[in-house]
Amino acid sequence: MPKRPDDDLFSATTMSFGDHLEELRVCLFKAVIGLVLGFLIGLAFANWVVGYIQTPLKSALEEHYITKAIVDMRREYGQELPPEVHRFVEENQLVFERVYVEAAEWHRVGELAVSPGAKKVLPKGGDENPGAVSGNADTQPAAELQSAVEMQAEPAIILGQTIPMPRAPLVATRVWRPIQTVVKALNAQEAFMIWMKAGFVVGMVISSPYVFLQIWNFVAAGLYHHEKKYVHIYLPFSLVLFLAGASMAFFFVFKYVLQFLFGFNAAMQIDPDPRISEWLGFVLLLPLGFGAAFQLPLVMLFLHRIGIVSLEAYLNKWRMAILIIFIASMLLTPADPISMLMMALPMTALYFLGIGLCRWMPRNKSPFSEGYEP
Repeated sequence: MPKRPDDDLFSATTMSFGDHLEELRVCLFKAVIGLVLGFLIGLAFANWVVGYIQTPLKSALEEHYITKAIVDMRREYGQELPPEVHRFVEENQLVFERVYVEAAEWHRVGELAVSPGAKKVLPKGGDENPGAVSGNADTQPAAELQSAVEMQAEPAIILGQTIPMPRAPLVATRVWRPIQTVVKALNAQEAFMIWMKAGFVVGMVISSPYVFLQIWNFVAAGLYHHEKKYVHIYLPFSLVLFLAGASMAFFFVFKYVLQFLFGFNAAMQIDPDPRISEWLGFVLLLPLGFGAAFQLPLVMLFLHRIGIVSLEAYLNKWRMAILIIFIASMLLTPADPISMLMMALPMTALYFLGIGLCRWMPRNKSPFSEGYEP
């Protein structure tokens, strides 16, 4: 006999409130154990992760210093540089520094370089004349005689130990050096804390399937069969959206955000000196914000399914929704307009995707109201 709406839909359950609490305790304990094991595994990959997440930062720093070197040379000479100079700087990733060298020191170093001096190694007897070597030439091979009288240079490691007093005039020149993209730690314990934090993040990622499984085991006990079917459909969709948002932030958005921020450094003639702890926080914040924001279509579909928001409301209030999207993008991203726009524009497209999901997947009738007889 079909159940009426006022019947107890949970009458067939065999779990009491205490049983649910016990199930929650067991699931949380298993989830914590999985998280700890994932953390221990993550510590083994923490060094690689910290090096990998610095990749977009170092690429942006190299591009910043290359552009700065070209702009500085163009400003100094007042004209465009030859194309081969552009290629030289970009291909070899070199920047120049203006230095001053004393003219007298220049000549002194040149003389030391071309005539460093040599020490002669002579055969036993100390005579430099090959003919004075004792013995018969027939009894000593010619090759050994030649080797015995050969002079071998033993240049000194450091030439010109004493540097004379500075004298004018000075010669202005430039030296080229490789780009140094160094991410710094400002105290002794910062590197250790970064290692621990990276291990924890990797551990969360590794153990997340097992943790979600334990959460699902607890939640599934209170769901109907048709509700479990929806979770099996929407959970993979949610995971794909989260990974798409996080990947977009790391592989695409970071490049343009750093270009924008370093552009202000160049305009204000301030050299960036990034700190690893601040960069790690930035790396974690932006992908998580993008991953959460990309859940918008599922949130819209959920609100439509439970009857809170209708499809007509989504269509009629789309202007207000876009305003809310831009405000949320401002809150979920750092204080720069590039990352805000790069989040708001995909979210706007996802909003209309959510409208399409609500239209293509309409609400179903309740399975418990079909057999109701008033």
